[in-house]
Amino acid sequence: MKKLILSFCALLLILSQTIAQPTKPKEEPNKQDKPEEKKSGNYDLVFNPDATVITTNSTSINGKQIPYKATTGTLPVWDENGKAIAGLFFIYYERTDVKDKSTRPLVISFNGGPGTASVWMHIGYTGPYLLNINDEGYPTQPYGYSQNPYSILDVADILYVDPVNTGYSRIVGKDTPKEKFFGVNADIKYLGDWINSFVSRYDRWASPKFLIGESYGTVRVSGLALELQQTHWMYLNGVILVSPTDLGIERGASTGSALLLPYYAATAWYHKKLPNDLQQKELTAMLPEVEAFTMNELIPAINKGNYLSDAEKQNIASQMARYSGISEKVILQNNLSVNTNLFWKELLRNEGFTIGRLDSRYKGIDKQDYGERPDFNAELTAWLHAFTPPINMYLRNVLNYKTDFAYNMFGNVWPWDNKNNRVGENLRKAMAINPYLHLLVQSGYYDGACDYFNAKYNLWQMDPAGKLKDRMSWEGYKSGHMMYLRKEDLKTATNHLREFILKAIPKEGTPAMY
Repeated sequence: MKKLILSFCALLLILSQTIAQPTKPKEEPNKQDKPEEKKSGNYDLVFNPDATVITTNSTSINGKQIPYKATTGTLPVWDENGKAIAGLFFIYYERTDVKDKSTRPLVISFNGGPGTASVWMHIGYTGPYLLNINDEGYPTQPYGYSQNPYSILDVADILYVDPVNTGYSRIVGKDTPKEKFFGVNADIKYLGDWINSFVSRYDRWASPKFLIGESYGTVRVSGLALELQQTHWMYLNGVILVSPTDLGIERGASTGSALLLPYYAATAWYHKKLPNDLQQKELTAMLPEVEAFTMNELIPAINKGNYLSDAEKQNIASQMARYSGISEKVILQNNLSVNTNLFWKELLRNEGFTIGRLDSRYKGIDKQDYGERPDFNAELTAWLHAFTPPINMYLRNVLNYKTDFAYNMFGNVWPWDNKNNRVGENLRKAMAINPYLHLLVQSGYYDGACDYFNAKYNLWQMDPAGKLKDRMSWEGYKSGHMMYLRKEDLKTATNHLREFILKAIPKEGTPAMY
């Protein structure tokens, strides 16, 4: 599961929208530094780790005009000696008609990879502009963007952060060791330091704070919840996990394989590959039956191995075939353990299609129907197609951030140290220590890389005693990894974010106590 998620993350997400020309932003005087400088006679690009550009604009959200300021640029990562070792690129949106920052929430946003930029949720989900795609999330031309009527900027200020080597973020100094950045715990440590610097520079210590992460970004924010509390004494109000990984919570090979069946059933339902009695049910009415079978029968059966009788094995295979759209023969050939690559290749094999990994609604075409895995990820290529032009256009034309550096949709962060990943336990501990801290999980039913049922399983295993249940919530959507690309789910998911943010802020004077 971990390898699937990280490989998925290593490719990862892509977003973009295209529409009318944006209004030209107004620049505030005396607030602009050049992102880079070229000395006379020197044509080498020089990275400036501490420079910003400020623009002002307004947008309409839920029918109300929201004025805001955007600060775009870089802020250094300093080492223990105060030396700048990297510069992180960020975009910071502040609503300008709210003067009291002590009650104004700040949402800090990360995407995944671990080597991808914050572009996906920025112009696909929560930011003030949205890339041009159709209502189901597929690329359209001409490329572009338009104002996002569902942005959460009405209820919270938003900070989008690109980790080292993603977006415009870069290491400073040839001798700076990459080990300071590229690993589960190194990533959490330097990002915690950087957030402290940002919150201090922009005077946001009094604000209610939230972290939102997508995919591998859920590893980041889960680890940061405890890191910020223990190292920086910065206490959060909420953590939002969009399409979470396994968060370092062990499954074991047998249990991990079994937990995929509800995702297989959802995908088979979408492609109309289930028996009539299941197919005619609404998706969310059908899935509880599959989930119960998975927990109560499939997991015990697979864990029995060859102790399972032939009759029991045949019965389990028959049920799996009924729920997955895959033949009993294929299931038995794989000892009741059908991996995701084979599922993506097999479900529509007879129709000449493969299905997507991050969003299994997408179809691909392979060179040959034979084989055990698709030639490519159909959804990822579509997303990169949709997102890359708009983010480059938007940064230059709306945010007025002009540089000759390349914006890395995916950057080189390898080798990545995955050892000692205990972020699920770290998040549980942070919630136990901090009575204010709430958790929201958002999953797409057709996400095969960070599937919805494993996200539920995370919550069950994080809190086996059930003492945190009243501060944990899960929401599912009829789309994939980036559920917000589907317009109907974009509306619903952003409303869920608003409700969560407002709910997680206590009434004035409420003590943080049990």
